[in-house]
Amino acid sequence: MRNVDIASILLRAALAITMFAHGWNHAFRGGKLAGTGRWFESIGIRPGRVHALLATLTELGVAPLLALGLLTPLAAAGVLGVMVVALIANHLKNGYFIFRPGEGYEYVLFITLTALALGALGGGGWSLDRLLADHSSDLARWLAGWRGLGVTALAGGGGAGLLLVTCWRPNRTG
Repeated sequence: MRNVDIASILLRAALAITMFAHGWNHAFRGGKLAGTGRWFESIGIRPGRVHALLATLTELGVAPLLALGLLTPLAAAGVLGVMVVALIANHLKNGYFIFRPGEGYEYVLFITLTALALGALGGGGWSLDRLLADHSSDLARWLAGWRGLGVTALAGGGGAGLLLVTCWRPNRTG
């Protein structure tokens, strides 16, 4: 196994576990979807319930794709989109460190950059992406390196940007 394959499977596992836990928490823990929707509304993302459902489905949906290494740059784009929205709508204003009041952006930025790195790296040798590439899938071969990074950045960043422009109305204080 090459070093890239080891790095890819570790990054895929870390992101898959993290995103699944986030989605599961939104759906089934604490205030569930209704509570997550109210929280989205409180930070200016409207309609909160719709976005809570979409974020939860994205988090739960990308987890198995990442775990299997299937369409890895697109799965990483889902992670990127969710995290960029969280970064801008909530965490950026609170400073870098996560232990700051309101939770800083340290954690969210780390996941964002990890998603970008994984988009560029691809699924690696132990992935369905590799299996598809070995069986003449032009898409799997095409989604590698700079193109994988570009797909991740454009799809994830573009989706986040579109959501923020159309649905985020931050509460103005003072």
